[in-house]
Amino acid sequence: MSIDRVTDAELVERARHGDAAAFGELVDRHRHAVYRAALAALRSPPDAEDAAQDGFVTAYRRLSSCRGEASFRTWLLSITWNQAINHRRSATRWWRVFVQPSAGKEDAPAFEEHSSADPSPEQALAGSRMRSDIVREIRALPAKLRDALLLAQAGEYRYEEIGAMLNAPVGTIKWRVSEARRLVRQRLRARGYSDVG
Repeated sequence: MSIDRVTDAELVERARHGDAAAFGELVDRHRHAVYRAALAALRSPPDAEDAAQDGFVTAYRRLSSCRGEASFRTWLLSITWNQAINHRRSATRWWRVFVQPSAGKEDAPAFEEHSSADPSPEQALAGSRMRSDIVREIRALPAKLRDALLLAQAGEYRYEEIGAMLNAPVGTIKWRVSEARRLVRQRLRARGYSDVG
């Protein structure tokens, strides 16, 4: 039987018994989701890579505590989120990520619309200002709202997974995402953007 047809639960069991290839397959299966969760928390690709790596190392060390009450992915994402939050608490990282933001594509949230036509210079400038204002308003949200919104906007996680990462019930996560979107839209309208929904 090919290893790619084996369930996560079977791979976890093999990894507990010393099968390094089984854990390697788990890493390969969940690498992207783990990195995106760390990136949502840290907004810095290098820091996200570090937190993702820490998440995998911690998960490997704690395999015996993976009981199967949640999926392996959810368990792993919770560990990674906690590692990312630990990274984020560092004053140096906080300063670099939130006071001197990178201009990478990851900063552009999913609120923006894409046009098939090339924008005029004026439209490009207006779009750039709006993206900058959106990022500013998202960063100004309380951490609980911001974290829930960034994870939901990533589009890769079910609300149950976000709830596990943030240690909150699904209903609370849905409210936080909705409230974060409402606040960002309200603040953008106050800045003069009339087409933000």
